[in-house]
Order: sequence, then C-alpha cells, then structure tokens
Amino acid sequence: MDVEIASLGLIFTIVVVFILLAIFFTFVPVALWISAIAAGVKVSIMTLIGMRLRRVTPSRIVNPLIKAHKAGLDVKINHLESHYLAGGNVDRVVNALIAAHRANIELTFERAAAIDLAGRDVLEAVQMSVNPKVIETPFIAGVAMNGIEVKAKARITVRANLDRLVGGAGEETIVARVGEGIVSTIGSVDSHAKVLENPDMISQTVLAKGLDSGTAFEILSIDIADVDVGKNIGAELQIEQAQADKNIAQAKAEERRAMAVAQEQEMIAKVQEMKAKVVEAEAEVPMAMAEALRTGNLGIMDYMNYRNVEADTSMRDSIANVSLEKDGK
Repeated sequence: MDVEIASLGLIFTIVVVFILLAIFFTFVPVALWISAIAAGVKVSIMTLIGMRLRRVTPSRIVNPLIKAHKAGLDVKINHLESHYLAGGNVDRVVNALIAAHRANIELTFERAAAIDLAGRDVLEAVQMSVNPKVIETPFIAGVAMNGIEVKAKARITVRANLDRLVGGAGEETIVARVGEGIVSTIGSVDSHAKVLENPDMISQTVLAKGLDSGTAFEILSIDIADVDVGKNIGAELQIEQAQADKNIAQAKAEERRAMAVAQEQEMIAKVQEMKAKVVEAEAEVPMAMAEALRTGNLGIMDYMNYRNVEADTSMRDSIANVSLEKDGK
C-alpha cells in the first residue's frame, strides 16, 4: 500500500515538473536566447522574460538585433523594443540601416525610426537614394502665344532625400509642380514651332525653378519624352466669339422686328379707329338731312339733286373699277 502511494506521488511529481517545464520553455524563449548567445549578442534571460511581460514578441526584437550585429551596426535592444512598442516595423528599419551602411549613406536609427513611424517605407527610400526612380507624367497641355495647343510628356528622375523624407511632399506634388512649369513655359513662347524645334528648353526652364523644394525628393533631371501639337485654341476662341456676336446681332434684329410689327399693329388699330369714327359721322348725315327737311332748311328738290349726284358718283366709281379690272387682266 505504501509502495503504491509512493509510486503515485512520484508520477504526480513528474507530471507537475513536466508541466512546469513546458510552461517555462513556452514563456521563456530559451531557443532564442541560445541563438543570440551563439551569434555573439548578449541578451539575458530576464530581458526576454521582461519582453513577455511587456507583451513584446521576443523574436521580433532579437532576430533584427542579431542581423544588425552581424552587419556591424551598433543598435541597442532598448531602441528596437521602444520602436516596436510605438507600432513600428523593427525588421524593416534594421534592413534599411544595413542597406544605408553598405551604400555609405549616413542614416541614424532615430531618423530611420521616424521615417518608418511617419508611414513611409524607409527601406524603399534608401533603395531610391541608391537607385533613382523615374516618374512619368501624363500628357500636359499648354497653349502658346499664337493660340496653338502643345502637349508634352516628361520623365522626372528623382532621388529620395532622407533628410526631408519626414514631412516632405510626395510624388504627386512633384508631378503637379512639373506640370505647372511645363504649362507656364509653353505659354510664354511666341510660337509653338519653337517648342517643337527645341523641346529641351522646357526641361531647362522647369529644372531651374527648384521644384523639389519642400518635397521628400531631389530632382536629378527632367526629360521631355514626347511633344505633340493639339488644337488651335486661338481659332476656336475666335469662332466662338464670332458665333456669340452673331447671336447677339440676331437677337437685336429680332427685337427691332418685333418692335416694328408691334408698331404696325398699333397703326392698323388706329386706322380702324378712324374708320369707325368716319362711319359714325356718316351715320349722322341722314339724321341731319331729315332734320333739315322738317325745319324747312332743305327742300325736296335739293334732296333730289343730292340723290342724283350720289347716283352719278356711284356710277362713275363702277365704271372706273371695271376699267381697272380690264387693265389688270
């Protein structure tokens, strides 16, 4: 019985020790510590345990530290850990420092960390400092003084400026400034033929303006890749102006015609009004004659003579109308 109890106690102790060892080796990265010691990097077990307590993945710190040590860089583990806690990419920063060291580019850990925390790819920036990048602009249109549109496409060779990478403007600003310079240069030329004969004048003028000021890049060269002739903007503007003048003249003529028509209608109305007055006056003649007959101011023979004259006049008018109709036929 005692032997069985002793055996169970031994088995329980072995299981507990095994569990404790598993927890220890899980919590404490012994393999990583051995790798660091083998690489000549001095990292204590307590430092690795402290990383675990600070919720820092030890491999994200120790492996870049080993890489930097093998490259001959003096990088402190506290700097790497603080950059990791700040949300930076430690491995990318170390790779950038190694690339800058190999290319004899002066780059401190603080500046590399600042570039990385600013959201820029510090390794790509170092590579661009060694191998410049070519930015191609779309066709940019400008109008010469003679009204002819000229389209130009430029290739901008830039190199990253590590000193201005934090807070400096990006590629979009470079393209916008170069486009503005191309438009102003073309616009200051008397004739588009000069641009076609010497496209290099655009690049020389634009490059002399210092367009890389305040940007994260240094412009090495601006080359005009293609030049093309576009529309005759001056002629189109003149045509549009002539069309506008024509529309204005037509509108004024239509206004005058409408006024003339209105005046004609007004005169017709006045004629009708006068005719109405004549008819009204003629309607009073019989009444006046009747009154004259009653009062004795007009005799019967006078009235008969008046009727004869009126009949003769009507007959003459009829004969005149018949003669006019024959002449018309």
